[in-house]
Amino acid sequence: MALKHNVSLATALRYKGRGPMWAFILHRLGGLGMAILLTVHILSTALGGPVGQFLNDLYMHWAFQIVVYFFVLFHAVNGLRITLLDLWPSLWVYGREALWIEWAVFLPIYGLAVYTILSTALGG
Repeated sequence: MALKHNVSLATALRYKGRGPMWAFILHRLGGLGMAILLTVHILSTALGGPVGQFLNDLYMHWAFQIVVYFFVLFHAVNGLRITLLDLWPSLWVYGREALWIEWAVFLPIYGLAVYTILSTALGG
């Protein structure tokens, strides 16, 4: 029996992949976000003037830093999980457990970073 490859958007959104699906989506969004950030950063440096100043002010805003740090750190930790599981394919049986370990590593590091960003932003 062949697999059905032309899946509608509505069907795809009903997919109940749970954790691994969300890790896949966040990993892709993180990579795309970093590529866009790097491109805009290079353009803002090249352009200078009021546009460059606006983008630099945006980069320095605490809310922007928290969002960017989330995607960068998640992308790195998730990439490490995928790399380890690819190096030892027999461990893919424990893929969901590896995802829980990923979150156990990610959340404390991210929490510490958010605390540091907010304490610096609020002058503490």
